[in-house]
Amino acid sequence: MLKDRIDMACKRKKAQLVLKNGSFVNVFTQEIVKADIAIAEGRILGFGEYDGETEIDIAGKIALPGFIDGHVHIESSQLSPEEFAKLILPRGTTTIIADPHEITNVCGMNGVDYIVKASKNVPLDVKVQLPSCVPATPFETSGAILDGDAVAENIGKGEIHGLGEFMNYPGVIYGDPDVLKKLQATQTVGKVIDGHAPTVSGADLNGYLNGGIQTDHECVTVDEINEKIGKGMYCHLRHGSSTRNLAINCKAVNAANVRRFLLCTDDRHATDLKHKGHLDDALRTAVQKGGLNPVWAVIIATINNAECYGLKWKGAIAPNYIADIAVVDDLSDFNVRYVIKDGVLVAKDREALFDTSVRYLPENILNTVHLNPVSADDFRLTLAGKKAHVLRLIPDNVVTLNEVCEVESKEGDVVVKGSDLLKLAVVERHHYTGNIGLGLIKGYGFQGGCIGITIAHDSHNIILLGDDNEDMAIAANHLKKIGGGMVIVSNGKAESVTLDIGGLMSSKDEETLERESAYLEEKAYAMGVDRELEAFMSLAFLSLAVIPELKLTDKGLFDVTKFELIDINA
Repeated sequence: MLKDRIDMACKRKKAQLVLKNGSFVNVFTQEIVKADIAIAEGRILGFGEYDGETEIDIAGKIALPGFIDGHVHIESSQLSPEEFAKLILPRGTTTIIADPHEITNVCGMNGVDYIVKASKNVPLDVKVQLPSCVPATPFETSGAILDGDAVAENIGKGEIHGLGEFMNYPGVIYGDPDVLKKLQATQTVGKVIDGHAPTVSGADLNGYLNGGIQTDHECVTVDEINEKIGKGMYCHLRHGSSTRNLAINCKAVNAANVRRFLLCTDDRHATDLKHKGHLDDALRTAVQKGGLNPVWAVIIATINNAECYGLKWKGAIAPNYIADIAVVDDLSDFNVRYVIKDGVLVAKDREALFDTSVRYLPENILNTVHLNPVSADDFRLTLAGKKAHVLRLIPDNVVTLNEVCEVESKEGDVVVKGSDLLKLAVVERHHYTGNIGLGLIKGYGFQGGCIGITIAHDSHNIILLGDDNEDMAIAANHLKKIGGGMVIVSNGKAESVTLDIGGLMSSKDEETLERESAYLEEKAYAMGVDRELEAFMSLAFLSLAVIPELKLTDKGLFDVTKFELIDINA
């Protein structure tokens, strides 16, 4: 086959496939080159003037290397890996760096194994990172624990590409022995370690980087980006469903540092994937709203990720590179017309040309909601005085502020009806502990019952928000009954969407999930949820105890800046 490829590259034989009459972005020279692209045996033979056994006319269009998502949680789409691929491959994404820490927090290594095996059913390249922080902190209850010994045992396996985002940055900075064991084990086998270090700077950042960590996707300011890039990190430009600061962070990109940026989505819901897109939407946003040079944007979405993550022969259109190609109309809208994966046409005009009916669905990732029945009294919140620490939302961000508010109480329970406050609860759902963390939140806008979900980053307990104790109890019990999902309860009536895979993802096709989810989300908005928020996914981040300032876990209110549980009374 190598001799045949060389003969075709040298034009002694016709190429198997040629993209004719178009142009392509050369990520090495930052030029747009007009040329045919010849392909055979899954590789790019070369560019120039070529004839092929099969030819696709791309006149007036531009070929780009297949997009590479530098950091994504498939679970956040609420789709199986097969259905996830069906949505993103037609959008030009051919490779992802997948961190399955959501399902691993629920199912342990069974969750990692599920993502690995299910991904083999589709042409998408899924490079799986071993989750590094299961649980993310010791201040919450997860379904599983991956300690240093477990990481050392699994990190060298061939199906594991590297170590996932290291969210326990205090553990790195202060030299926690188990944390160091994870880092050392990964460095020993020479695999990449992803970072997660919001606002970490100065000497603390120096210490964090000595753990061998290479990337960060949590930068908020240009100054933070500049410091991290100046110290050798790659910084992801993130375009998720809940975190949408890509256009702002694009301002940090310049000619000197462009090769240190990566494009990623992190967490993106199926509805956004279907109607807005994946990395094609990120590219569109970066160029149209962020003012980013379009060729730089392509470089950030392709070759930079390939080089950062050691993806040999990926990320470029050049001889001997793997033939992963997205053909777009232009470098503004990035409307994807054709997608070539390993030299095969797998999508055309945003439609997948591969089958997703074969599913891998083992029993060990189903029926994962384990709790005893709860009652309305479990959601009574008694304060010592009239002031409380309250989570306050920030639009388009997963950061929440710690605000001290005046709170009314009556008969030993806070009064939230008629105010801008709501009760927030995190109900442990893995081990029947009976833990229920209670708090208050400002800025969500919901009223008249309860909204709940079994997606609560990162330990994925049940998270509920509401103004009626009875409806909150009904919601928790209903989520157990359906095996996980999303629910709204009003006047004692529950309506829901089932997420049967770990309480995180649906085994249904994306059309069914979208239809059911759209109905429930619209109901949430009709009940007052601020339309600037993702109705359910914004709720899912309120227990993420590694994002400042204030979060709620099943063990109580957590001050992320102090990295400790605190009393709700202020």
